[in-house]
Amino acid sequence: MCLGIPGRIIETYETDGLKIGKVDFGGVTREVCLEYVPEASVDDYVIVHVGFAINILNEEEAQETLALLHELAEIEAELESEE
Repeated sequence: MCLGIPGRIIETYETDGLKIGKVDFGGVTREVCLEYVPEASVDDYVIVHVGFAINILNEEEAQETLALLHELAEIEAELESEE
């Protein structure tokens, strides 16, 4: 299964001719390639898969997705504790 995680761009810059961004994933910051979404800018939310931003989304969509992922993690932890 492939999973894209939403994060907020906090900085953009160019490295070796590629548009790169620092993206915040709820306190964890990672470098992400922004070449697939060249119109993305600081404070935009993007879906990131294996280090590449693949889509831009609005804050409401990002927060909804993050809430669902958090809920899934809680369910998984609950199921593991029952084993």
